[in-house]
Amino acid sequence: MSDKTTDSQGMDFLTSTPRRWVTTYIPLLVFMFVLLFPFYWMGITAFKPNKELLSREGNPFWVENPTLAHFKKLFFDTAYPDWLWNTMLVSVVATFASLAAAVFAAYAIERLRFTGSRQAGLAIFFAYLVPPSILFIPLATIVYKLGLFDTRWALILTYPTFLIPFCTWLLMGYFRSIPFELEECALIDGATRWQILVKIVLPLAVPGLISAGIFAFTLSWNEFIYALTFVSSSEVKTVPVGVITELVEGDVYHWGALMAGALMGSLPVAVMYSFFVEYYVSGMTGAVKE
Repeated sequence: MSDKTTDSQGMDFLTSTPRRWVTTYIPLLVFMFVLLFPFYWMGITAFKPNKELLSREGNPFWVENPTLAHFKKLFFDTAYPDWLWNTMLVSVVATFASLAAAVFAAYAIERLRFTGSRQAGLAIFFAYLVPPSILFIPLATIVYKLGLFDTRWALILTYPTFLIPFCTWLLMGYFRSIPFELEECALIDGATRWQILVKIVLPLAVPGLISAGIFAFTLSWNEFIYALTFVSSSEVKTVPVGVITELVEGDVYHWGALMAGALMGSLPVAVMYSFFVEYYVSGMTGAVKE
C-alpha cells in the first residue's frame, strides 16, 4: 500500500508541474503576448522619432531617443482634440439612449406575457447580425433627407441601430437570471410594473447594465463605416475616421502620429474597463442567485 502511495505521489510530482505549464502557463503567456504586443508596438512607435522609424539600424523593439513630437503634431497640428470630443459625445449619448430602449425591450420580452415574445427576442438578435455595410445605404438616404448629414446627430441616431439589438439580447439573458418571485411579491403588495422595474429589477441588474454599457460604448467608440459615410468635415469626424483620413496623405503614412492617435484613442476604453471589470464579469456570468 505504501509502495503504491509512493509511486502515485512520485508520478504526481513528475506530471503536475509540467502539465500545469503546458495546459495553463504557456497558453496564457502566448495569449498575453499576442494580445499585448500590438499595444507595445503602438506605444514605442508613438515615441520614436522619424529618424528611428525610417532607419534599419538599431533595435526595432526599443526606443533609443524618445520624443513627444508626434503627440505635439497630433494635438496642435490636427483637429484631434475635436475628434476625441466628438467620439466621446457620440458614444456616451448613443450608449445611454440605446440602454434606455434596450431595458424596456428586454424587460417586456422576458417578463410581460404576450404572444410572440420569444420570436420578438430572436428577431431583435437577428437584427444585430445584419452587417452595417448593408444598412448604411438606406440609412444614408434617411440621414440626408432629415438634413442631418455631416453632423454629430447623424451618428447619434444611427448608432442605436446596432447597439439596441445587442444590448437587448444581453439584458434579456440577465433579466432571465433575476428570480421572478421577487416581482410576484411586489405585485401582491400593490406595486406597479414601473415601480418593479425601477426599484427592484434595475438595482439588481446593475452589473448587466454596466456590461451592456461597456460593450455599447466600445462598439460606438470603434465604429468606422457610419462615421466615414455620414461625416465629411474634419471638425465633426471621430477618432477612427480622423486618424485614418487626416494622417495619411496619399502614399505617405505619418506612422508616429498615427500610432499616437491610436494610443490616445484606446486609453478611455481601457480605463473604463479597468474601473468596471468586476461588474463586467458578473454581468456576463449572471450574478443574481435564486
